[in-house]
Amino acid sequence: MPQFKKKPVIIEARQFNNDSESYELVHWVNEGQYARGVDVPFATWINGNLIIPTLEGDHTASTGDWIIKGVAGEFYPCKPGIFEQTYEKV
Repeated sequence: MPQFKKKPVIIEARQFNNDSESYELVHWVNEGQYARGVDVPFATWINGNLIIPTLEGDHTASTGDWIIKGVAGEFYPCKPGIFEQTYEKV
């Protein structure tokens, strides 16, 4: 079976803490979506969760999840354990 290694790439990420700084995080996601020209609704902070609309459907981030801006400018949540195994601070 062929195996593949993830290419080293630097991404932007912020942790969703469900606090007053979450407004800034929502703004960051929405500004990024707008800049990409993506025709999806804006991200919203509802009942302690962050809902990130994508072309594949809504993704829900819970407290502690990381919000990643991917290589194509897309946004998606990542659970803390997976984030720690996959990324390191530069």
